Amino acid sequence: MANIRQVIIETLKTSRPGFWPTHLWFYLLPFAGRDMFGSVPFWLGAVYVCFPLGILAYGWNDLGDTQSDRHNPRKGNWLFGALPDKALQRRLPWIIALAQMPFLLAFIWIAGIKMAGWFVALVLVNACYNTLGFKRLPVIDLLNQVGYLLIFVLGSWLCDVPQLHVAVMIFGALFAMQSQLFGQLMDIDEDRQAGRRSTAVVIGVLPAKILLVVVMVTLGLIAYLNFVAPTVAIFMAAGATFFFFDTCFGPRRYPVWFTKLFFLGWNIVVILTMHYVWRYDVFLTE
Repeated sequence: MANIRQVIIETLKTSRPGFWPTHLWFYLLPFAGRDMFGSVPFWLGAVYVCFPLGILAYGWNDLGDTQSDRHNPRKGNWLFGALPDKALQRRLPWIIALAQMPFLLAFIWIAGIKMAGWFVALVLVNACYNTLGFKRLPVIDLLNQVGYLLIFVLGSWLCDVPQLHVAVMIFGALFAMQSQLFGQLMDIDEDRQAGRRSTAVVIGVLPAKILLVVVMVTLGLIAYLNFVAPTVAIFMAAGATFFFFDTCFGPRRYPVWFTKLFFLGWNIVVILTMHYVWRYDVFLTE
């Protein structure tokens, strides 16, 4: 019994619950201002973007990262994911497939055969990143993060609401890329030791930090020029300022305590702003 409980715990950790709030935050954007809380499709989608999506994206990723993850002090927790042993690695493909099947069938039943295409796109994005090795190709590893836009598409198709404005789509894609770049900076030594040529490894710490600031400034400009509410632009300006000073005076390698504290703080911000973003439609365009 204890063994089964441990397998369940490690499987849940592999889906990275620390990333679920961000998935949910993305998922809510197409529903801004709409009362969806009595909608079964809405809740099915909300459940899917937590464990099922997490185990597909991050479980698949962990299967190919055993070498670098073994020496990564961030791994082995609820926030950044588990360190699956060989037994769990053997089970993961089956767990991933079984977690998808009920939602695949339910989504097709609710929204039609186009949802099968959505799942195909999701699998292709993850196959490119994890199996075809896009995560080891500089720049391509960042561009592959555009796949996170599928969360927007899921909400719109599943609940028959309009797709987000192109400015929000571009913002979301760049936001996912800068998050990936920040993650690479946190893992730069482990990736280098494992021979992984991420963008941050290839261009170096300082250029990667400068690129991070440039992307955040770009996000702030997109928000300022396109979104009615100033909230997002202010938030991105504050983030760009913080990372500018980090680029000038910060450490070459982020300590583990900082990364954990940062992501805990990020999750608190995400959870606290979910209702605000939904209620006041801060991504509303002109």
